[in-house]
Amino acid sequence: MFKEISAYKVQEMVEEDSVIVVDIRDLDSYSAGHIPNAVSLNNSNVKEFIEKTDKEKPLVVCCYHGISSRGAAEHLSQNGFKTVYSMTGGFDVWPD
Repeated sequence: MFKEISAYKVQEMVEEDSVIVVDIRDLDSYSAGHIPNAVSLNNSNVKEFIEKTDKEKPLVVCCYHGISSRGAAEHLSQNGFKTVYSMTGGFDVWPD
């Protein structure tokens, strides 16, 4: 089970280095701009990410508008991550 979280709360958690952020947008969009220290996650690297990432640390999933991140957050939650969030509004609302 995942929860919704605001971009402002994610920003606080990123500044505190208390969260892992995954960005599920396409690589071109990720390359053009992303949340600091966010990991680009896609079908080719998700299995390795699940196997090698600390499942105890909170995890935030970011997409374009906060819609597709819900499905990815649910998938990661079902694969052992303890605290999973979907960022409401997606990268579109990320504060500069």
